[in-house]
Amino acid sequence: MADAGLRPHPRRPRVLPTARNRSHVPPLTLSVRDLTVQFGGVAALGGVSFDVRPGSITSLIGPNGAGKTTAFNAITGYLRPSRGRVSYGDAVLTGLRPCDIARRGVVRTFQKTSVFPTLSVLDNVLTGLHLRGRAEVWSVLVARRRVRAEESALRREAETIVAFVGLAHRRADVASALPYGEQRLVELGVALAARPSILLLDEPAAGMTGAEKDVIGGLIRSIRDRGVTVLLVEHDMRVVMGLSDTVIVLDHGAVIAEGAPAVVQSHPDVIRAYLGTGRAED
Repeated sequence: MADAGLRPHPRRPRVLPTARNRSHVPPLTLSVRDLTVQFGGVAALGGVSFDVRPGSITSLIGPNGAGKTTAFNAITGYLRPSRGRVSYGDAVLTGLRPCDIARRGVVRTFQKTSVFPTLSVLDNVLTGLHLRGRAEVWSVLVARRRVRAEESALRREAETIVAFVGLAHRRADVASALPYGEQRLVELGVALAARPSILLLDEPAAGMTGAEKDVIGGLIRSIRDRGVTVLLVEHDMRVVMGLSDTVIVLDHGAVIAEGAPAVVQSHPDVIRAYLGTGRAED
C-alpha cells in the first residue's frame, strides 16, 4: 500500500537527460508579444507581452479568470491566438501544433493530473520517452539490434528521471495506486521525458499539503538548476514568492505588474486585484 505524502529527496542525479542532450543548445528566451485571445466578443487576453529569461523560474499569477491558463494554452499551441506572436529564440511558435512546439523544447503539464493509470511509474516515463523516441516500424524490421540498444538507452534514461523526481522506490508500482502528490511527480517525470529546455507547469502544487509543497518546490529548483527554464502558474503565494525570480501578474487579460517577488507583492494594483488587503506572504 502506498504511503501518504511526498518524501524529501536529498540526493538527486546530478545531470538530467534533458540537460545532457540539450547541452549544445544556447539559452533561449520565450517571448510573448501582443498576445490576444478572444472568445466571441470577450477578450480573455488583451495584448499581453512578456519575456521569460533563460535559466529563470517565472510565475504567472492572477485571480480566477485573469487569463493564466489561456496564456499557457496559446503559448503551447492548444489555442490559436486572435493576434500576437509567441517565439522561442528565433523560432516562431504561433500556429504550430502542440507536438511540434514540444519538439522545440517547450513542454507543459496541465492542471488536472494525467497519468497512464494501468502502467507502472517506470513505464509511464518510458511511454513518454517512446512518444519522443526514434524507433519506428521500419527500423524495428531492418535494424533490430540498433532498436534494442535504443530501448536499453531509453530505459536507463527513464530510471534516471524516476530517481530525479524522487520515485525510485515506486518505480514498479502502478501509477493509479499512488497518492495524489506522487501522481503529480509521475506526470512531471513524463514531461521531463520530452527533454524540455523550458517547462510550463500549470498549478504544480494544487491540492498538496504544506510539506508536499516544500518537496515540489525543491524539485522545481532542481529542474532549474539543471538547465531547464521554468514558467509556472500557481495560486499558492508562499510557493510563488519562495520560488520565483520574476512574477508576472495578470488581471482581466492584461499584465498589471511584473518584477521581483518583493516588488510585486507590495504593488498596490496587485494587492487590489489578487491579494486582497494583505501582502502576498500573508
